[in-house]
Amino acid sequence: MTGRAFLIGGIALYSTSSEGSMKRIEKKERGGNSIILTEDERQILFLASLAPSGHNAQPWFINYVKPYHWIICNDSKNWLPAVDPLQRETILSIGAFIQNLEYAANSLGYAVECSATALTNQEENLITIMLHKARGVPVYNTERIERRRTLRSNYLSTPLQSDDKLFLFNKEKDFFHFVPNDSIYYSYLNEQTINANTTQAYRDEAQRELANWIRFSLNDEEKYRTGLTTDSMEIEGVAGWFLKHFYGKEDVMKNSFRERTIESVRKQVLASAAWLLITSRGNSVTDLIETGKRMERLFLKVRERGIAMHPMTQILEEESIGKGVAAELKIEDPIQFVIRVGYVKKYPEPVSLRRPIDWFIRRVGSN
Repeated sequence: MTGRAFLIGGIALYSTSSEGSMKRIEKKERGGNSIILTEDERQILFLASLAPSGHNAQPWFINYVKPYHWIICNDSKNWLPAVDPLQRETILSIGAFIQNLEYAANSLGYAVECSATALTNQEENLITIMLHKARGVPVYNTERIERRRTLRSNYLSTPLQSDDKLFLFNKEKDFFHFVPNDSIYYSYLNEQTINANTTQAYRDEAQRELANWIRFSLNDEEKYRTGLTTDSMEIEGVAGWFLKHFYGKEDVMKNSFRERTIESVRKQVLASAAWLLITSRGNSVTDLIETGKRMERLFLKVRERGIAMHPMTQILEEESIGKGVAAELKIEDPIQFVIRVGYVKKYPEPVSLRRPIDWFIRRVGSN
């Protein structure tokens, strides 16, 4: 073993993997937040917060108007300007947050009224939410939210079965573009994903941003409750222990780290059943929120079929590479997600870094 030359498990990837080394429970909160939430409000917001986001940045906060009346907001402190300069991925992530919120509210018998307010991806106030008890609200099994997990490794190349594809895609098939591993376009997406990851790994601005979101130490995990950890990157055993104790931000900028990241990506893209592209009708805030919700609805269904999802959207983040993908695949609508999918033999239970609720909720008019 050569010092710090460890295999880094795809950590430069767009991580809808929000997994870390803490179990998915709401940890004891701290801080001076004076907002008193009902038990139902607390449960709904906790489940909403389990939504995936790039680098697990959790780019949302809640402006609390009154009980069951909230504004879902865009947290500019948790943007990723190097890889997401227009906040496209930020809004997609907030869409996933809203989908979780709606499912969680429904599970407790609340109907959800949503009113969009933002016209641009950079506006702070995005969606006004009002909840009220109602009859006939469809009950959702929130265990799906709690057990959702992104997996990067150990994919099988077995083609997806027809009944699984029907279960996953049929109701929204106009937005899903399935590229199986026997298609010439599968190889094309493999190549372009490797190219995009290589470009991004050697783009210092993007690599430095990644370094700022990696939590190597347990102290940083506890301090931030956001970002990527060795567990979420699926680096275990001796290698994971070494990184936790001896790695820091400066190591992410070294060529050895970048090269091992790229090599990991090469291995990952060669093993899966297919690529899945998710499109939207347009690029408005509403379009992006709806697409984020659509992605999350799919993400919450795959585990019960033993199927893993691994969003790898560097193709879309690196404009020089991404601009030709839609034309090559003959897709007219905007592509918002590029996702590896495949069966896995083992589906580990999720772990997650998550901010306590009082870290992302504030009263309207407060700083």
